Amino acid sequence: MILAAIHLMAIWSLIAPSFAANEPKYPFLRDASNYTITSEYDYIVVGGGTAGCPLAATLSQNFRVLLLERGGVPYGNENITRLERFETNLNDNSGPYRPAERFVSEDGVVNARARVLGGGSCLNAGFYSRASPKYVRSVGWDGELVNQSYPWVERVVAFAPELQQFQRAVRDGLLEVGVTPYNGQTYDHILGTKIGGSIFDNDGNRHTAADLLGYSNPDTITVLLYATAQYIVLRSEGNRPRAYGIVYKDSQGVEHTANLKSVEGSEVILSAGALGTPQLLMLSGIGPAAHLKSLNIPVRLDLPGVGEGMSDNPMNYFVIPSPQPVETSLIKVVGITPFGSFVECGSGGSDGLLLQKVIGPLSNGNLLLRSRDPLALPIVRFNYFAVQADLDRCVQGMRTIEKVVLSRSFAAFRFDNQSLPSGGRVTGGGRNAICDCQINGVAPDSCTSYCAANRAALERYCRQTVSTIWHYHGGAQVGRVVDAQYKVMGADALRVVDGSTFNFSPGTNPQATVMMLGRYMGVKILRERSR
Repeated sequence: MILAAIHLMAIWSLIAPSFAANEPKYPFLRDASNYTITSEYDYIVVGGGTAGCPLAATLSQNFRVLLLERGGVPYGNENITRLERFETNLNDNSGPYRPAERFVSEDGVVNARARVLGGGSCLNAGFYSRASPKYVRSVGWDGELVNQSYPWVERVVAFAPELQQFQRAVRDGLLEVGVTPYNGQTYDHILGTKIGGSIFDNDGNRHTAADLLGYSNPDTITVLLYATAQYIVLRSEGNRPRAYGIVYKDSQGVEHTANLKSVEGSEVILSAGALGTPQLLMLSGIGPAAHLKSLNIPVRLDLPGVGEGMSDNPMNYFVIPSPQPVETSLIKVVGITPFGSFVECGSGGSDGLLLQKVIGPLSNGNLLLRSRDPLALPIVRFNYFAVQADLDRCVQGMRTIEKVVLSRSFAAFRFDNQSLPSGGRVTGGGRNAICDCQINGVAPDSCTSYCAANRAALERYCRQTVSTIWHYHGGAQVGRVVDAQYKVMGADALRVVDGSTFNFSPGTNPQATVMMLGRYMGVKILRERSR
């Protein structure tokens, strides 16, 4: 599985692992090692990522906000900002502040954690697609505010992509094999095939969550770069711990403390992501008591749900050498199937790539601290395909990919001797190992055993080639760690606003919804304070 993920990233590098120091784009950016805190804050947001940037920008409209980011800025680094530089990004492992921090889960799958202002939106393939109305209702969000918050994000970072030859062939192939209807270009999550949005514009420039800081009030926000949170300052009031501030270290290893104002409503808000948020809670003494005690961390709040429910949408891909050159492209088209698999594609040089990823997923694992060192990556297990339904969806998704490859629409981009995930081959007559006995000329009395062998082959393929597409979530879920208002249960002046709160990943790709959530919760908090 490690080799599978490395192979994918070598062909289609969605990671941007280098940072170059440049003049900041905003006047409120400061290097933490050159900045002395002289005031207290209404809100301290930990994590300048996909949720943290829109959240801090929104809160700064009425309040004094400190945003702590452990990495640098994306601006001026073409490895991040230019679409054609994604391959360079993968191979750059220089420096302690490279934006993509690699790790390997206990499942053996190579993964990455963002370490840059803008978070995962600086590392991903750029696809922008909203959550479905059903998802919004299921998590209890205010639909009207959601529909106001998405456009706030989209005015800055979302673009309607133009399709070239390979992406058009996949779109047409999906429609030909029944992933219908065609929904055109839309940000909405609708069954069928669509062209989504992208945070890359049509000149190949990446736009990130860091751009949403342009909405900030520059007089009331401070963003500290290279500021690594160590722990939350907690004091007990009765039986409940209350957040008072954050201890962080700068790039020189010097420790600093940022404090909240002593007024009702001031809060520490964690937006450090699905790895960083549960890690910081545990380092602060909030989490499963037995685990904390095993590392000699004083228990401030026994909260067993911290670190639980860690999920990563399993992704499986198929590389197709092309008889003709293909454009360099990341995800633009998606087939949203009724059985819970999303089919997408990318291309470059002489290779195309089709992938499927599983909705949800239902399988999940957990996260534990490796040590008391905040720089030590936590131990995480996602338990890919532990639930049979996830595996069933992968099998159906891979069958759909095979059908697309065999479609008339895709004919110009395949070789006849191309092998297929199920074990068959493309041939001049289009016969393969797809489980359709009529197409393949299999006698009716042999159909059951034929399909069983086909399914077994695809199950093996799914398990052996499982990779990540960096949609992991959980660890501080609603109902387990935070309540419906994202306040940490059993604590005061402490919230979580990021993907660690998700029980299921929203839509085909979560970044649009994570950015929306930052804006959404910022507005909700402003409304609370105005009452």
